[in-house]
Amino acid sequence: MKLMNQMLKSTNVFFLPLIGMAFFLGVQDLQANEPCRFDPFENRWIGDCPRPVVSAVPYLRIAPDARSGAMGDAGIGVSPDANSIHYNASKLVFAEDDFALSATYTPWLRGLVRDVYLAYLGGYYKLDDMQALGFSLRYFSLGDIQFTDQNGEPLGNGRPNEFDISLSYSRKLGENFSAGVTGRFIYSNLAAGQTVESVEINAATAAAVDISMTYNAVLSPTSDLSLGLAITNLGSKVSYTRSQIKDFLPGNLGIGGAWNINFDDYNRLTIALDFNKLLVPTPLDPLDDGYIERREQSVMSGVISSFGDAGSFRDELREINISGGVEYWYVDQFAVRAGYHHEHALKGNRKFLTLGFGVNYNVFGLNFSYLVPTNAQRNPLDNTLRFSLLFNMEAFDEGA
Repeated sequence: MKLMNQMLKSTNVFFLPLIGMAFFLGVQDLQANEPCRFDPFENRWIGDCPRPVVSAVPYLRIAPDARSGAMGDAGIGVSPDANSIHYNASKLVFAEDDFALSATYTPWLRGLVRDVYLAYLGGYYKLDDMQALGFSLRYFSLGDIQFTDQNGEPLGNGRPNEFDISLSYSRKLGENFSAGVTGRFIYSNLAAGQTVESVEINAATAAAVDISMTYNAVLSPTSDLSLGLAITNLGSKVSYTRSQIKDFLPGNLGIGGAWNINFDDYNRLTIALDFNKLLVPTPLDPLDDGYIERREQSVMSGVISSFGDAGSFRDELREINISGGVEYWYVDQFAVRAGYHHEHALKGNRKFLTLGFGVNYNVFGLNFSYLVPTNAQRNPLDNTLRFSLLFNMEAFDEGA
């Protein structure tokens, strides 16, 4: 009964983020939608046409772990763990344990193929109470693919793959404030050695950086709020040929928060909400000749223009993806999670519910997540179970 009363008193904590999310989704569609159609006189598409933001190596934006994957992909403000370098490396310095590792396996397009997957290894080490180092290795395999020429004649088989290696450093700049920086090397081999119309395809490489900040605020003896900001994947543009026109990395601006409520020594709840926007120029329509010029922009010019090139303020709002989730822990040993991810229908239309659970036992923890689509558009993770295995290396020393 005591726990129930505390939950009722905290009703506003539950509803405020949900009300804010509903309001934001409503703002995105304030005006009446104009059907998408082609105007032959102006030789362009007009109306509400699909205009998704595209980039090279999009796998960099896939949520790599099962914990945040079960919370709608929200992870910027949630408590730090071994996978935090993907979302917000600056919060690693607030981690309770000094040393932790995590490994995640994510099947991809499992309903169609069996050999496409994402593997992720992450971890961190706290140098002291003020500093922490983080690292991650991500590998994306596209399985066995048979290459063909323009006439459909076989050219042999290949195994396209991509990977990146990241190292981060975070430091407290105050009792409740921290900042972090991450360096990343990216390698993408989709069809190296093949030729298309006499143009040789090469593997692409790139370097990128992340900049992140975290602020923790104590709201009461039983609750606290964690706010985070992360600018990720800002780096060199890539090309798979010798062309001077290169593609942007999926640079991203993310802002998120997590409200943590400790009802008692046994029950803990987290409510998380993230907003993400790609820092990549937007094509105005399928025949937008100016998009070639946009691809020729410098990285920083592309970042700046990405805030005002969608066509209207309403379209800019549509480019913001929303991730929300809840996590409930019992005795810090068993967790259940749920979340929702929203992407506007004209910007990719990824809408899905997520579910999951986790268990912790001294040295290791195990997290599972499951994605449930909420629209007709298929998702590569539809009805797929993925899992993460976490190791608390400090517990090994304590056991010894």
